[in-house]
Amino acid sequence: MDDVSAIGELPSLLVEGAVRAALAEDLGLAGDLTSQATLPADATAFATLSAREPGVVAGLPLAAEAFRQIGHGVSFDPQVSDGAAVVAGDVVARVSGNARQVLGAERVALNFLNHLSGVATLTRAFVDAIEGTGARICDTRKTTPGLRAFEKYAVRRGGGANHRYALDDAILIKDNHIAVAGGVAKAFAAARAFAGHLVAIEIEVTTLGELDEALAAGATIVLLDNMDNDTLRQAVARTDGRARLEASGGVTLDRVRAIAETGVGYISTSQITMGAKPLDLGLDARIA
Repeated sequence: MDDVSAIGELPSLLVEGAVRAALAEDLGLAGDLTSQATLPADATAFATLSAREPGVVAGLPLAAEAFRQIGHGVSFDPQVSDGAAVVAGDVVARVSGNARQVLGAERVALNFLNHLSGVATLTRAFVDAIEGTGARICDTRKTTPGLRAFEKYAVRRGGGANHRYALDDAILIKDNHIAVAGGVAKAFAAARAFAGHLVAIEIEVTTLGELDEALAAGATIVLLDNMDNDTLRQAVARTDGRARLEASGGVTLDRVRAIAETGVGYISTSQITMGAKPLDLGLDARIA
C-alpha cells in the first residue's frame, strides 16, 4: 500500500468552492434558524468528532474548511490524518468556537467526512483483499457528479489508485467506439494516429479474439471487460508481458482476490465510489 503521507493533497481552490456551495445550500437565505432560536449569540461550544464504527478517515480538509468558512474563531483540531484507520470511539477531531457557528457547519462537515471516509474504507477493504498479489485496485469515472476529485482523493487515501479523471486526460477505446469505428484494429489505429506522444491509449476487449487483435495492432494497455477468471488467466498467458492488463466488470469484494490471482496488473471497479456506505462519524457538542 502507498504511504498515505506521500499522497498529494486536495487543491485548496476545489475545497473552498465545494464547501462554499454546500454551506450556501444548507444555510439558505436566513441561516440556521434552530440555532438562532435556541442558543445565545455569545455561547461557546466544545465538540468532539468521533468514529462510531471502524473505518478509514478521509475528507478532513473539507470538514476543516466548513468550520473555517462558517465564521471567525472556530477551531478545528484534527486528531488523526486522512488515511488513518480508526475504531469505534476514536476521536477524529475536536471543534470549539461560537456555538451557532459550530452547529451551523456541522452537517456540511459531516456530509463530506462520512461519504469520503466510506469510500476510503471500502477501498481499503478491496486493497487488503488482494494484498501480496501485485495487482492494484483502481477507481473509474463512475463518481457522484461534482464530487469526482474528492472521491478519487478518498480512493487514494484508502490505498487505491486513480484511473483517468475525465475524458480529456487519456484515450480509452470502449465497445461502442470499436463498433462505430469498424473493429478493434481500426479503432486503435485511428487513436494512435490522433494522440499526442504523451497521451496514453487503452483499448477494451471482451473476448480473447479481440485481445489478439489489440495486441497485433500494437496495444500496450488493454482492459479485459467482464471476463471470467479462467478467461482472464488465458488472457494473461496470451499477452505474455506485451501489454499491461486491467480487469474490469463484475468485480466484487468476494471475487477480487481470485481476479488478482489470474495475473492481471490492475483491477478497476466502480464499487469503491458508487457502492460505498458512509462511515458513521458523529459530532457531540457541549456548551460552556
